[in-house]
Amino acid sequence: MSHQSWGRIPKVQQEVETILWKEEIAHVIVSHSNILPYGKGRSYGDSCLNDGNTIADLSNLNRFIAFDAEQGILQCEAGVTFAEIIDTFLPKGWFLPVTPGTKYVTVGGAIANDVHGKNHHVEGTIGHHIQSLSLLRSDGQIKTCSKTENEELFRATIGGLGLTGFILTATIKLKKVTNEYFAFESIKFKGIDDFFTINEESEKNFDYTVSWIDCSSTGKKLGRGIYMRGNHSTTQHPPLPFKKPSLKFPIEAPTWLLNETAIKAFNFLYYHKQLSTFVKKEVPYNPFFYPLDFILEWNKMYGSVGFYQFQCVIPFGDERSGIKKLLSTIAESGKASFLAVLKTFGTKPSVGMMSFPSPGVTLALDFRNDGESTVQLLHQLEEIVASYNGKMYPAKDATMRPKFFQQFYPQWEEFSRFKDPKISSSFWRRVTNQ
Repeated sequence: MSHQSWGRIPKVQQEVETILWKEEIAHVIVSHSNILPYGKGRSYGDSCLNDGNTIADLSNLNRFIAFDAEQGILQCEAGVTFAEIIDTFLPKGWFLPVTPGTKYVTVGGAIANDVHGKNHHVEGTIGHHIQSLSLLRSDGQIKTCSKTENEELFRATIGGLGLTGFILTATIKLKKVTNEYFAFESIKFKGIDDFFTINEESEKNFDYTVSWIDCSSTGKKLGRGIYMRGNHSTTQHPPLPFKKPSLKFPIEAPTWLLNETAIKAFNFLYYHKQLSTFVKKEVPYNPFFYPLDFILEWNKMYGSVGFYQFQCVIPFGDERSGIKKLLSTIAESGKASFLAVLKTFGTKPSVGMMSFPSPGVTLALDFRNDGESTVQLLHQLEEIVASYNGKMYPAKDATMRPKFFQQFYPQWEEFSRFKDPKISSSFWRRVTNQ
């Protein structure tokens, strides 16, 4: 198995310890002076990498321990994936309370990055739904952490990038649903100001909201896109047949395939694929939440050189001017993305000490790796985010500079008190010079 990040940047040399039983972890920790827990590698940059040192693959720790069918409370090992939870419990009427745009993440990885989803304005992050977790520290102690027991360590571990210890198990409260479908609406909008108008109205009535953005558009069309919103369906539907994805991206795509012309063409065609301004229908959960999961290993379409992901949040108050500045800069660079997502975070404070989501508007997009010119664009975007008192998402970063990380996360020194002394990552060393 190739252990790398989803963006496949940076390239690293690291030793891999594959863990089959949680009892092995203590021995592995003793055998190494610098180690990092690793799940499915769905972080985009280097927060899941440990260049020159060791990672411990915990993905085999994927057993369900207990389930309260009345309350929807699940206890499981940290290597269980969201896909496994859905496959097992959605047919029983339970769904994830919060999910990112892929279901192929582990519970431990989701906690470590305090993942968010389309319903942040209603449900917050995954950390709000974790009732407790067990954490193995390098001194051999297993700590039970919750809002009432080892509370500070609990807060540090949620969004703590895997640096506080090895998450062994977690207890999560699932969400009761009627079926596997969503009442879905899609609205085509002509510019970024329209997004804000539609979003303000939508968040009052819809639990799930998100927009795809054409980030190659300029002028009056700047930020045009398609707004998607939905709620869990209450209409009767037959159960969906169980079907695993069978399609894989077949090749390492050549670098020239995703050139500027191709990306602009995709954005144009995707925007115009919806012929009417408004579409309403019932859809299964997979295309609603996980359109990219339909093709396994889709990251290969960027070729062996990999790609960068950028995600930021601009606080409320300056969100319009900040997002417009970012979109204008991207469009002018000629490095537009075809995977650009715009949505708002709600005002619910995150549980995690180092969690990324905070009140404001978040923009996420991919950039193919064109070398130094792409890094320079990302640094330019980083400076814009800093000027608007925003912040960037460590789970999707490979270029953030130390001074900006420390501006975005001034609590990092407080967090350092809870970091396990034997655990580190390429990201942590890069942004803290430690």
